[in-house]
Amino acid sequence: MRLYTRTGDKGKTSMIGGRVDKDHLRVEAYGTLDEVNSFVGQAMTLLTDERFQDIYAELQKIQHELFDCGGDLAIVNNKLPYKVTSEMVTFLEQRIDEYIKQAPPLEKFILPGGSPAAAAIHVARTVTRRAERCIVSLSKAEPINEIVLQYVNRLSDYFFAVARVINARLGVKDVEYERSAIVFRDKEER
Repeated sequence: MRLYTRTGDKGKTSMIGGRVDKDHLRVEAYGTLDEVNSFVGQAMTLLTDERFQDIYAELQKIQHELFDCGGDLAIVNNKLPYKVTSEMVTFLEQRIDEYIKQAPPLEKFILPGGSPAAAAIHVARTVTRRAERCIVSLSKAEPINEIVLQYVNRLSDYFFAVARVINARLGVKDVEYERSAIVFRDKEER
């Protein structure tokens, strides 16, 4: 197998159903998801302690799902069945709900960081938000699997919840943004 094909030397790349410029919105969207996946892999190297077996396994599952998201975004002819499903979104929501219970109550914005592993997850979270913005731009220009957008939106929330749980399990306190108003309230308080 050769790693180089020379087919992209003129600034074009192959998609599922055609070729596009390498700076096409689709390429930007799935390329940013590839960045997310790389940061997830990097974070996983910091989560080898047995306290994080559940999170590690979920992150590995998410890495596969990020490939699914990228594959769905690479379809330019809308003729193939999509891989990303609403069940994947539901799984993230269930995990977020569970992790919220495991972390200390939160009222204010927090600074990204704490432990090295939580900081790495925060990097994945912020790149996920950038990917989401790219997908929104793409969705305004061309048809996409709308569930990918939902999944990526939920994924950034999942990363936020996971980063907080990692810090909590390590006994590292999140640092509140000192000029933050109270922005998080229980549903009953609203």
